[in-house]
Amino acid sequence: MRDDICGCTISLTDDDALNSWNAVVLGILSHGQAAGDHLANLLDRAPGFAMGHAMKGLACLMLGRREVVAAAHDANTKAQAALAQGGATQREHLWCNALDNWLAGKPTGAVAQMEAAMALNPADTISMKLSHGIRFILGDSTGMLRSVQRALPAHGPDHPLYGYTLGCHSFALEENGDYAGAERAGLRALEFAEDDAWGLHAVAHVYDMTNRTDAGLALMDNNTGVWSHCNNFRFHVWWHKALMHLDQRDFDTALDLYDTKVRDEKTDDFRDFSNASSLLMRLELEGVNVGDRWVELADLAEQRTDDGCLVFADMHYMLALVGESRPDAAARMTARVAQSAREKDEMAQVMTCPGLSTSHGLEAFGEADYATAFGHLKSAQPYFQAMGGSHAQRDVFERLTIEAGLRAGRVDETEALLVKRTAVRDGQEDNFAATRMGQIAQIRQLSAAPTAAE
Repeated sequence: MRDDICGCTISLTDDDALNSWNAVVLGILSHGQAAGDHLANLLDRAPGFAMGHAMKGLACLMLGRREVVAAAHDANTKAQAALAQGGATQREHLWCNALDNWLAGKPTGAVAQMEAAMALNPADTISMKLSHGIRFILGDSTGMLRSVQRALPAHGPDHPLYGYTLGCHSFALEENGDYAGAERAGLRALEFAEDDAWGLHAVAHVYDMTNRTDAGLALMDNNTGVWSHCNNFRFHVWWHKALMHLDQRDFDTALDLYDTKVRDEKTDDFRDFSNASSLLMRLELEGVNVGDRWVELADLAEQRTDDGCLVFADMHYMLALVGESRPDAAARMTARVAQSAREKDEMAQVMTCPGLSTSHGLEAFGEADYATAFGHLKSAQPYFQAMGGSHAQRDVFERLTIEAGLRAGRVDETEALLVKRTAVRDGQEDNFAATRMGQIAQIRQLSAAPTAAE
């Protein structure tokens, strides 16, 4: 047997197949556009490579789309058949187990299998990346950090994938509030992997969370080549840039980036969709007229109300249904979330909390029933992280909770949420928080002022 680019023993013996596998690994780590093509080439060349089929199935499940679950099951069938032929390594068995677990409704079981693969060889960068990615979907930021920290000692500067490992470490540090450490790790990642878009984007997160938008814009303006090669992940990096312009109240630039970069390709991939719907909602909360941009998103969202794969995706579809004022479709989404919450798998727990309360809250917000919206959103807020995604991505729901509280006149509770939000952001008050704190001060000043009769 031979070793792959991670330094792990692999059952592939054909040179072209091994090269294709290594290209898949590099493509996934760099978020490159050609990873799917390399995987197709690999499976054409080595149809009996169980780990390749497992990779395909796991990639399907990460798309969070009901219609591709069948393709994941097909990949699992082929993976299990390949295992039955013998010759697979223990690592390859673990990857197939990971796919089997997730299809059985246990994504945490998939993570455990990836961690077991890393235990065999901590230098297994691609197993670390898959664990990282699934944990990200699950909102498991502490587990994400522990996982990368276990891998780091086996990834020295001489490891060919060292930079990408640093990029994952940077993101995990950022999501756990170590902003200085995350910035150092992310910038060092780019020294070793010039195409590490994940590492660069982790540093962008740092600058967002610490209210250093000038530094964030400079980082992205000076490093556009880092993500120009990317698959749809490039839209997400442009989204970060748009958020920074929004925070600087440069709404025209944020809207232009929405049209020309963030929504350049009008896909219904939930990741692209979440970029778009959350950016439009943030703009509207600042009083910006976004025109008819909600229409195409709401049209797509109406077609996804029955998905139920990921709460994160469902709630971003809800943003579009609320933004475009489609109460019937929003009600259907809430009803389906309630139905999904009664299932027996792990995702049902998240559908129950925070999913159902968030859905009710967003629905009420769209109907201008801000007291009801605040009640539901405030009850869900402590559990938003379970939706998955990052602090920056979930912040749209934090903003909506705060906005609902203000509009409902729940000043003290809203102020407490703002203080908590700023504390998570390294104590740095951004423009959103400063504006709302100003509104709260005005409300209190008016309520304290003597009436004319007095």
